Amino acid sequence: MSTVAQALRTAAASPNAAQVLSSQDTPLDSLPVINLAELGDSARHTPAHARLARIARDIGFFYLEGHGIAPEQIERLEAVARQFFALPPEVKQRIAIHHSRHFRGYTGVGGEITRLQPDLREQIDFGEELQPVAQTADTPAWWGLQGPNQWPAELPQLQSDILAWLDTTRDVAKRLLQAFLVALEQPATALNALVAPPHNNRLKIIHYPGQAQGQSDQGVGAHKDGGLLTLLLQDQVGGLQVQTPQGWLDVPPRKNAFVVNIGEMLELATNGYLRANVHRVQSPRSGVSRYSIAYFFSPSLHAQEVPLLDLPSHLAQQARGPESDPLNPLFSHIGTNALKGRVRSHLDVAERFYPAQFALLDKTAKPSAY
Repeated sequence: MSTVAQALRTAAASPNAAQVLSSQDTPLDSLPVINLAELGDSARHTPAHARLARIARDIGFFYLEGHGIAPEQIERLEAVARQFFALPPEVKQRIAIHHSRHFRGYTGVGGEITRLQPDLREQIDFGEELQPVAQTADTPAWWGLQGPNQWPAELPQLQSDILAWLDTTRDVAKRLLQAFLVALEQPATALNALVAPPHNNRLKIIHYPGQAQGQSDQGVGAHKDGGLLTLLLQDQVGGLQVQTPQGWLDVPPRKNAFVVNIGEMLELATNGYLRANVHRVQSPRSGVSRYSIAYFFSPSLHAQEVPLLDLPSHLAQQARGPESDPLNPLFSHIGTNALKGRVRSHLDVAERFYPAQFALLDKTAKPSAY
């Protein structure tokens, strides 16, 4: 059994667990702001690093400024995203996600599932542009996640803008990950092998159409993200909410700032010291559209397992162990965990390309291990 799997079995027996869990007794009225530029180089632990670790442990969400991405690049990507969703439905359907065993492409409103309920959004999923892994009878199913994207011929500039964004945001995410490691008194390079190429990062461009009063407002249902870090750009229409001990906290837009949240794989690597938190998006009102761009910084499939960091004792005592929701079991094996999330969300792709995993899904009641 891996050290991470052992951590999953032992979970939060620390005498300080109650203190950690109650650290949000004072209600939050807004997310904190982290300036990446203030974290300096990766060789020196500073009070800014200690604040970063505390915020990530307590709520797992914050705004990120000082990332260095030019506003012009952000504006260009936001503009081309709107152009894509304005294309005729038949054009978008030509690159529908059910054509791709790699879970890349367009999904219409209601086509993705969260907690067994359809999400009222349309989206297009991208990943690192890679050659697919040859499939044989002995190839693990999760290798199907690696492969090329689908691109709309009618919007050729989308490809260059998306690939540039994947490169740019990867650099920001890696800097932030290294800042977290310094904050936890680890070498800044401690997880380099976990995020080495070939990369396994994903990008999702999303449109939430307005919903009439009285209809479902599940833009996306309550969930945690499965990777290491998520960096989200959102437009000026609100709707994102994060769960706190006092209830749902609105996360209003902050121009050119990312909303960052911890993923389950980073929670695993820190034995639960860092927190992957539950969040959701409520649909805008009728006649209003919301757009967002979510980048998921994730472990490489080639890394196989998530390592367990050896935290110093004063931090390890505050690590409560990673949570493993029985409705969404957590695996330390990277490919298994990543495929689980994909097949649960996209039943059409699972049924066509992953019949064994699809057969394990209970699609009408409580989900199974998949």
